[in-house]
Amino acid sequence: MSESASVPPLLAARGLCFLRDARPVFGPLDFDVAAGEALLVQGGNGAGKTTLLRVLAGLLEPDGGTVEVDGAPVARAMRAGTMAYLGHLPGLKADLDAIENLEFLARLQGCRASQTAERALALVGLASHAHLLVRQMSAGQKKRLSLARLWMSPAPLWLLDEPYANLDLQGIELVNRMVRAQLEDGGAALVTTHGAYAAPPVRTRELVLDAVA
Repeated sequence: MSESASVPPLLAARGLCFLRDARPVFGPLDFDVAAGEALLVQGGNGAGKTTLLRVLAGLLEPDGGTVEVDGAPVARAMRAGTMAYLGHLPGLKADLDAIENLEFLARLQGCRASQTAERALALVGLASHAHLLVRQMSAGQKKRLSLARLWMSPAPLWLLDEPYANLDLQGIELVNRMVRAQLEDGGAALVTTHGAYAAPPVRTRELVLDAVA
């Protein structure tokens, strides 16, 4: 057996399923994501893409199956150090400015080595908005600030729910650069899309979810 074949995937789902009102939303699903790889989760509205990411992040309890990290099942409460979740909501404090939000979250969630809030803001094009309150930001600026928060996270696995939404062409290219850098650094990413946006130009596999009738 080669060395690469003996390395477990960074993330694996085994028999994972979720019900709502006793009806299946998705599953059972079996998939894995290796370090240096992106998994593109596709499906129309109602197919369960967001629910799947929330289950993986530990925000929802599955109705069956397991979530494994580095080959071992991991409880919901223990996933925060491994996974960084970017959802539809920005996850920011409206009455703090941009840099205050990043510094607060870095203290709460940790920060990747040698990273600073100032560098993260510069990366996402918000260096000149460091002291702008979040409640005064546009939807696109909030999305970029959420991307800066993601960039600062030390988590090796990114869960990205429609990451291109509310971004212009430059913002879309920013997401692509970030995902590429994450994979080159040995991390991985799950990216949901309903097909309106191109996939990041990286090593990608697909998981297609079908809406339940």
